[in-house]
Amino acid sequence: MRIVPAFLVFVLFAAPAAAQSPVVLSLEEALRRAEAHSESLVIAGAGESRAHAGLGRVNSQRYPQISFAGAYDRTLASEFSGIFDDSGGSGNDGTDFSELPFGQANTYRLTFSLSQSLYSGGRISAQRQQADAGIRAAELGTSSARALMQLDVTRAYYDAALSDRLAAIAQSGYEQADAAYQQTRQAFDAGRQAEFEVLRAQVQRDNQRPAVIRARANRDAAYRRLRQLVELPADTNLRLDVDLEAAELPAPAPFAGALAEAQGSADDAFRTTLEQAELTVRVRELGLKVVDSAKKPAVNFVSGFGLTNYPSNILPDFGKIRNNWTLGAQVTMPVFMGFLAQAETRAARADLTEAEARLKQAREAASLQRDTALRDLEAAQAAWEATAGTITQAARAFEIADLRFREGLSTQLELSDSRLALQSAQANRAQAARDLQLARARVALLPHLPVGIE
Repeated sequence: MRIVPAFLVFVLFAAPAAAQSPVVLSLEEALRRAEAHSESLVIAGAGESRAHAGLGRVNSQRYPQISFAGAYDRTLASEFSGIFDDSGGSGNDGTDFSELPFGQANTYRLTFSLSQSLYSGGRISAQRQQADAGIRAAELGTSSARALMQLDVTRAYYDAALSDRLAAIAQSGYEQADAAYQQTRQAFDAGRQAEFEVLRAQVQRDNQRPAVIRARANRDAAYRRLRQLVELPADTNLRLDVDLEAAELPAPAPFAGALAEAQGSADDAFRTTLEQAELTVRVRELGLKVVDSAKKPAVNFVSGFGLTNYPSNILPDFGKIRNNWTLGAQVTMPVFMGFLAQAETRAARADLTEAEARLKQAREAASLQRDTALRDLEAAQAAWEATAGTITQAARAFEIADLRFREGLSTQLELSDSRLALQSAQANRAQAARDLQLARARVALLPHLPVGIE
């Protein structure tokens, strides 16, 4: 009879345990998932589609423009009524005037119009080049959005790893303080310690609780941010495949190759931003050309073909359909538009001047930020290397202090100081590892990052 309850316990608790098994997430997998679900990349892709549509819109001007119009008119009263009705719709010479358009009760018209641009003063060509530049700018925008997404995910990933480590350090500090309190309590019960020492040990232990709570809250917030970026459910039990305590800390695998290239080429930094700025200058130059083209004549080939019918009743009479067909050329040229052309020219020149100034700003900022990023990487590397031996020394000092305290050779103050020094060394090591990996990722992504992103 005891088999059934045991089986029920297994069914009730085994399934939730399996459902809560941790999902191991590497940085490569986090980047892959984020790219597959990134809203910023979707927006950038829509920008590319819009740019291609703009090129199609401009190219449409190179082809014939054909339109159709159909109309039916019912004349209720006309000034021509009765003029041609004296002889049953015929003139004195027997001519039938019933097909003339004057005063007809019912009129059907079908018209096809064709227009083909022959010369536009360079406007269409300039607009096509603008559209090509717009496509390239949109592609660069996608590259920039992808780099920003990768930097955000990398930061969130290592922030979560750091918060995890800091929570573990805080918990370890609490456990160490609790062990010291328990030992002091036992010594007090045995009559070897004063009550003051017990109270001090208890206070030191309880002072660790807020740090543990705060570290856990920071960890939960960091993991929520990471889950949001990689599109995982909020209750997913994540475990990060990263070790901030490693003696050797290689560059993150997704950025290792790009990091070496970025460090070796000074001209490659922020190339996406600089090319975008150069394209903006090019677009403004072409915009000035488009404005100038409005001052030149435009020549179009035009043709029109129409069908007309004047039935005696409301229904068309297909036996009496007549047609019109014309061919011609049309030349248009502005003569005076209230100084509109001059105003548009000034505006286009102002846009070009602004774009050139922004390009210069971008080049100067890119040079400065590249140097800053490399210096930050060097500083992060030095800081991480400086913490290499600190943990070992702090851990050894704590072991000695703990042993001395257990043997009654030292005070709680000495033990507390050594414990805090160990916690600080562990936290500094984890923080330095996080900063180093993030600095490496940022330098690797420099070619595609926008200027001004920290």
